[in-house]
Amino acid sequence: MGFDVSVALTWILFLALFPMSFFWLRRAWRIGFKRDFSEVALKHGQSPAAPEKFATVELLINALAGGMLVYVIYLVVTGSAEYSTWSAVAGTTIWCKLFAGFGLSRHAHMKVGAKTVTRAS
Repeated sequence: MGFDVSVALTWILFLALFPMSFFWLRRAWRIGFKRDFSEVALKHGQSPAAPEKFATVELLINALAGGMLVYVIYLVVTGSAEYSTWSAVAGTTIWCKLFAGFGLSRHAHMKVGAKTVTRAS
C-alpha cells in the first residue's frame, strides 16, 4: 500500500478544522463576553480608531464561521456527510470568513474625507 496524497490532504483539512474553530470561537468569546476589542478589524496588527464600532460584525463573523466548522466536525465524526459535501462546506466557510474579515478590516481603517495623493507620470 503506497502513500496516497488525497488521503493525506483530507486528514490535514479535517485536523485543521479543530484549531481554526477553536481560535475563531475564542475570538468571538473575547469580543462578546470579555469585551476585549484588541483583535477587532486588525490591519497590519493595528486596531482601528474605534474598534467597538466594528465589534458586533467581527463577533458575528467569528461565531458563525467557528460554529459552522464545529458542525462540519460533527458531520464528519458521525458519518452524516460525504467527503465532497463536508470539504465543500468547510472550504467555503474558511474562504468566506477570511474575505469577510479582510473586508471588515479594510472598511474599519478607511479614512473618510482624506485626500488621495497621485503621482505625476
